[in-house]
Amino acid sequence: MAGSAMASVYKASPIWSGGPSPGEFYNFPGSNIQNESKSHTLYPSTSGTSVVGLVYDGGVMVAADTLGSYGSLARFRNIKRVFKVTDKAVLACSGDIADYQFIREVIEQKVRDDECGEYTRVLDAGALHCWLTRVLYNRRSRFDPLWLECIAAGYRDDKPFLGYVDKIGTAFEAKEVASGFGVHLAIPMIREAREKKPNMTREDAEKILKECLTVLYYRDCRAHFKYQLADITPEGVTIHDDLNLKPETNWTIAHHIKGYE
Repeated sequence: MAGSAMASVYKASPIWSGGPSPGEFYNFPGSNIQNESKSHTLYPSTSGTSVVGLVYDGGVMVAADTLGSYGSLARFRNIKRVFKVTDKAVLACSGDIADYQFIREVIEQKVRDDECGEYTRVLDAGALHCWLTRVLYNRRSRFDPLWLECIAAGYRDDKPFLGYVDKIGTAFEAKEVASGFGVHLAIPMIREAREKKPNMTREDAEKILKECLTVLYYRDCRAHFKYQLADITPEGVTIHDDLNLKPETNWTIAHHIKGYE
């Protein structure tokens, strides 16, 4: 009795301020909270805008600018949203930059696992698109979506492939796809160009994508003049970084526009 009373009176001072007593565990703040309500992203904080892609005679081409917008602030000017997955697949995303970085890390690990497992079949654009539809729909069904619009470009069974998937799992394939503002501005431009010249060459594809990005730079306040361009052919993937629209843009008419100050 006396011993237990003495033990309760004696309390060793912590090793450091706020730390545990000798022989005891440290209780981290909030560690005893059980069944804490889970919070989800309701709206992206830093986001990227349009991605535009098309199939041409001999390959697939995708382009996206490099701006990361923090709300209305053009915060990050060199965010690369187009990356090479394998020699047969490229992924480009618009939407939340953090979610894009997350899905990119997952895909890169998936490719490394395939290489370490010595799988003979390389992950192509068709397989990547199919996998993305399952992942994004699964996250949407858990009410924790990845706030992304993804464009998978490349080859499937040695044929050009271009597919779209969004945050709720909506997916489709087409010869021209776009995300963000590009759906309204770029797609009509590409379709008009394809009507005039059904068999687009690489030069035609690059020219129309550049025109699309220029119009988006004029019309979309979240767009930027620096961009990336990915060209996927049977020989492999080539990504051109740090391309610039600025030398060819013309803002001299801007001072005539009234009512939007």
